[in-house]
Amino acid sequence: MADISQIREGAPMSFGQQLKLTVMLSLPAMLAQLSSILMQYIDASMVGRLGADDSAAIGLVSTSLWLFWGICSAVTTGFSVQAAHKVGAKDDAAARNVLRQAITACLIFSFAVTAIGIVIAPSLPRWLGGNDDITPQASLYFLVFVSALPLLTLNYLAGGMLRCVGNMKVPSALNILMCVMDCLFNFLLIFPSHHLNLHGIDITIPGAGLGVLGAALGTVLAEAVTAGLMLYYLCYRQPELRLRGRHGSYRPRKSIIRKAVTISVPMTVEHAVICGAQIAVTMIVAPLGVFSIAANAFAVTAESLCYMPGYGIGDAATTLVGQSYGAGRRELVKRFGYITVGLGMVVMSVMGVLMWIAAPWIMELMTPVAEIQSLGVESLRIEAWAEPMFAASIVAYGVFVGVGHTTVPAIMNFGSIWAVRLPLAWILARSMGLKGVWIAMCAELTFRGAIFLFRLLRGRWIPQIGLRHDADTLEA
Repeated sequence: MADISQIREGAPMSFGQQLKLTVMLSLPAMLAQLSSILMQYIDASMVGRLGADDSAAIGLVSTSLWLFWGICSAVTTGFSVQAAHKVGAKDDAAARNVLRQAITACLIFSFAVTAIGIVIAPSLPRWLGGNDDITPQASLYFLVFVSALPLLTLNYLAGGMLRCVGNMKVPSALNILMCVMDCLFNFLLIFPSHHLNLHGIDITIPGAGLGVLGAALGTVLAEAVTAGLMLYYLCYRQPELRLRGRHGSYRPRKSIIRKAVTISVPMTVEHAVICGAQIAVTMIVAPLGVFSIAANAFAVTAESLCYMPGYGIGDAATTLVGQSYGAGRRELVKRFGYITVGLGMVVMSVMGVLMWIAAPWIMELMTPVAEIQSLGVESLRIEAWAEPMFAASIVAYGVFVGVGHTTVPAIMNFGSIWAVRLPLAWILARSMGLKGVWIAMCAELTFRGAIFLFRLLRGRWIPQIGLRHDADTLEA
């Protein structure tokens, strides 16, 4: 029977047990990621019914929102990785101390980022090349989301902390609940009230008719409720990290903050630079017209159905590798790295095949506009070929994060996107339009996966992290 406590207890683990534990942790993590993607599908498909302009308004600022979300998420990782190491070393008191300081530090940081977002919200759509038909709605959508960043950051922190101790089920269940709430809130807030006649019975369906604003408010409300529930379970129910009845200081301490900065700063800079490149791609797409802007945004959302399982497996990789690191089990770190990356490539390859086949139905679900559908299907079928190597980069990154090794992988990520994707997209868009942008993306993701696999297989990242030698042996 595979159990994560075997890592902390120093028990020997066969390959079968390691694989089973990887799958056990990956499945709920994948489900959590897929639920977040379903939320994006719900937003996109509901807003898509309102017309091309509203779809383009959301698509114009979506990459900028990823920038703000990614920065806040990266900051929380610097603390959750430390907690994983402490739990792996069976020092729960130290892990709780990390959590207390993480709550304070992450709130301070997220409020600062929110202030920046509020200041730039009125001008951002114009900077991105949007026309007067879509910039007011785009500004409003962006403003609502950045105003809620402190709540979203606490959600990221609570989910990351639960996963770091091996609890994948609670975050997964709450993310599914969030998806259901998002669907309900969006339905009530986006569309106006309307009447249905069922077998002679007239039924009034209430609605606020807020359009794009309703989509933003619906998602934020769902995430706020989820953050509250996640924090409650973390602080009151999770044995290793429960704070109730245990006193301690919430004042940040230099040693923990310094280590969090060491882990998070490369990730934060990486997210900023990568999202900056994605914003640059949006600026390359913007002159191609409203249909291309909307199709690009829809295709990005649709493609996430393929790669989010990879992020779920990457979360599991961070947990398994992080706890193995904390327990001083060097060989187990290496083996979990190989197993999780291999599993991620298999899963995302299958998802890529399914996306290629289902692309027309996916785009029909998201928008009724034929021109947008056609461009989106073409983009998705190009991107499907990159999924196996994209998986390698996603999961290998999670492996490296598990041991606090983030600087070189961050450089690899943003170096790849700036040196390969952007120049190629700029060149190909001029002659091939949106198709050229997605060919550039496919080529860059394949290249990125190759360099991550090379680094993983060389093993140089293992001695650099200073792991203690142990006596792990692979059992039949």
